[in-house]
Amino acid sequence: MVQNEQVRPLAPTTDHGPSSDDYEVAKKLRRRRFIKCCGSLLALIVILAVVVVILIFTVFRVKDPVIRMNKITIIKLELVNNTIPKPGTNITITADVSVKNPNVASFKFSNTTSTLYYHGTVVGEGRGPPGQSKARRTTRMNITVDIITDRMLSNPNLQSDIGSGLLSMNSYSKVPGRVKILNVIKKHVVVTMNCTMSVNITSQAIQQQKCKRKVDL
Repeated sequence: MVQNEQVRPLAPTTDHGPSSDDYEVAKKLRRRRFIKCCGSLLALIVILAVVVVILIFTVFRVKDPVIRMNKITIIKLELVNNTIPKPGTNITITADVSVKNPNVASFKFSNTTSTLYYHGTVVGEGRGPPGQSKARRTTRMNITVDIITDRMLSNPNLQSDIGSGLLSMNSYSKVPGRVKILNVIKKHVVVTMNCTMSVNITSQAIQQQKCKRKVDL
């Protein structure tokens, strides 16, 4: 006689899932990763900021352009008995001026103005064309100045200067412009120069010249 075996039900399996301790560990790991990412990003930003500051104060620092008057050439001069300028006429001279740009970017300048003084009296004014001095290059230009002869003739120092063969003159030149680096750094620059010079009447050359330059950024 076959006896029926009593079948016992299997105990149900329970799925508890991750414990609270597992959540805490995962949370700490995510927090550490987030802190590391933020730290790395912050360090990168600081490094980039330091590099930019170093470049601004070294390579990209805006340096002062330098202007210089190299030579004065007399184009038109009418003399009476080869001694004094003819009354009622003008003396036309050309000033050879150079603009040196020591920056790593070009220096664009607008109209250049020059004023000529003879013993404190304005005797002539000239204007040069706008232009551009390339990076770390020197640009030369000619500025034509018309000198009013009557103003020189009325000066009591003219006769003695002609006798010595040297004309003592002063000049004031102004070059406004702008330096632009990588389309980011833009600086408006105004270069002015005051010069005291002695011009040789025979050779038409500047024998002595002392200049004071000023740069406004």
